[in-house]
Amino acid sequence: MPSELRLGEQAAPIPASGPMGVAAPVVCRRARSQRERADHWDIRRQIFVEEKAVFAGSDLDARDADDATIAVLGYSGGIPIGTVRLFLLDPDAERWQGDRLAVLPAYRARGVGGPLVRYAVATAAVLGGRTMSAHIQPGNVTFFRRLGWTDEGEPEIYAGLPHQPMSIALPSYREGMATIRRLEGTLIGPGPSPG
Repeated sequence: MPSELRLGEQAAPIPASGPMGVAAPVVCRRARSQRERADHWDIRRQIFVEEKAVFAGSDLDARDADDATIAVLGYSGGIPIGTVRLFLLDPDAERWQGDRLAVLPAYRARGVGGPLVRYAVATAAVLGGRTMSAHIQPGNVTFFRRLGWTDEGEPEIYAGLPHQPMSIALPSYREGMATIRRLEGTLIGPGPSPG
């Protein structure tokens, strides 16, 4: 019996796998519609407010009101299961920041975080970035190192908790576009409409 995931007012079954018992691939897309933005915020609320209690009530901030901030959703079987956001931090240095990486608990062992981070990095590259930075919780530093990120200075307090500042040099435009195309793939079942 599948468990249920509530996003907004809609309940959706969490698929155990795709056809013939193979795990459904992770597909990443930019959130463009109001519904997709709501899914992005709901996943963040579930993780950062309800599960981890990093924020009380809401983790929304001024970046969320800025149309230039990019929200990315990760899907499995057409269901939104993870998210990350990115924004231009320093236009002169062409430096982007990624944050609010969140994956629903039922999907954490299914390799969702890597595609979300790769998609964010590729998106920043395609938009003219040279580097990306992030504040990483200590338990996730090794994961980010495996993705090519490096420590940047000493640990510091971010959002009230210890984090390790990290950064990555962004790929070329061509490499970024190839990564985006590969990760956008084809959605199975309900998901965002193209465009």
